[in-house]
Amino acid sequence: MDKDNLEGLIRRALDVRLKAYAPYSGYLVGAALMTSTGKIYTGVNIENAAYPDGICAERVAVFKAVSEGELHFDAVVVATANGGSPCGSCRQVLAEFGLDTRVYLVDQTGALALATTVAELLPGAFRPEHLGK
Repeated sequence: MDKDNLEGLIRRALDVRLKAYAPYSGYLVGAALMTSTGKIYTGVNIENAAYPDGICAERVAVFKAVSEGELHFDAVVVATANGGSPCGSCRQVLAEFGLDTRVYLVDQTGALALATTVAELLPGAFRPEHLGK
């Protein structure tokens, strides 16, 4: 990914992060997902008083993209206060659509905390080919 595209994705993740609904944890997360067609989908974490019913920013972005027919992703930027990493559920959802997807974790200033791939975040991922159709 070239520098301009990455900077644009970082800016989108930082901007959308401010729309997160996190009244319980106060931990705002924004995600910006770029598809192989160049479209960008954003997501935020959304908490709920019934704690298990919340959803992470990464999955919101993926589900938005999939609902629009996008199934191939190039990169995702996840913006948190401290450059935190995606949870296991988000890693699994990202793995469904490609282990080569690049993952960039940034803090609230946009500083890069980690550049990696889904495969590196989730070694031994359970994938569709494991289902023995």
